[in-house]
Amino acid sequence: MSDPFTLITIATASLSGLGIAAFAGLKGWQGWLDLKRLELAGRRPDTNGQTAFERIEMAALKERIRKLETIAEVVDL
Repeated sequence: MSDPFTLITIATASLSGLGIAAFAGLKGWQGWLDLKRLELAGRRPDTNGQTAFERIEMAALKERIRKLETIAEVVDL
């Protein structure tokens, strides 16, 4: 067992196996992180970078436009 060639072969095989296991573990970790990113992106509403105040203000403006359109349909000029 003290043959240098045998020791180098065992060390090389062990190091290769450790590298392969580390690579597989890192790929699995990266895939899990990507999955969690997709889950978080799916839960977040698409607000296009608007704040809550801006969304409320936009909804109020749309409601006013609807009311004005209704009035315009009733009143024929």
